[in-house]
Amino acid sequence: MAAINHLRPARTQANVWQGQFLMMRRDYILRMIEQIGQALARVQRHVSEREYPEADDALEKTLAELLGPGVDVTQLSEAELLAKLTIDGPTLMVKEKTLILISLLNEAGSLRLAQGREAEGQDCWLKALNLLLTIKLQDAEFEFPEFVPKIDQLRDQLRDVELPLRTLAGLWRHYETIGAFDRAEDALSDLLEAEPENAELRTEAKAFYERLLRETDASLNSGNLPRAEVETALAELST
Repeated sequence: MAAINHLRPARTQANVWQGQFLMMRRDYILRMIEQIGQALARVQRHVSEREYPEADDALEKTLAELLGPGVDVTQLSEAELLAKLTIDGPTLMVKEKTLILISLLNEAGSLRLAQGREAEGQDCWLKALNLLLTIKLQDAEFEFPEFVPKIDQLRDQLRDVELPLRTLAGLWRHYETIGAFDRAEDALSDLLEAEPENAELRTEAKAFYERLLRETDASLNSGNLPRAEVETALAELST
């Protein structure tokens, strides 16, 4: 009994710390939503009025607050951008900071396309998509704030772009997870087309269709990939 009583203060302190963290996280998220909403509204207002220098300035100021001054998002990889997010502020908020970055990258892409800088705009969208897929594949149940662009939105914005293999692989896994089997198959088809001799990929593709065959007809139909099409695809891979 004495040993149990000895542990109670530690548990109480842990509960206090947990409560403080949850309050800090909630307050941070609320401030984040308010600030990012205001920043995006300013940028979008300038873009709608074709005030591109002003839009650039508003966007760069917001990015500087998040990543530090002088950071060019088109020159850094996703990993380098994530590293910038950990320099200042609580590291426990990196996921929330990443959501802000994703939203700003999406807006930066739209701004650059409006300015005729198509390649830079697509690069921003691609980084936003990769970061979003990373978070979603780590936590499929995570609910994103409204200001964060959807995966489908970013994918459709990049419909004319040849996506890197890792992006296609992320899309494949994501769409299977959420039951969008037709879009999962689209991403897989692009992967197989890019690497037709990849034996490991073909094995994983077969496993994908075999998993689908264990789904109900209702689930397959809801995912816009009827059983007959799954069976046909699996047979083609097996020849």
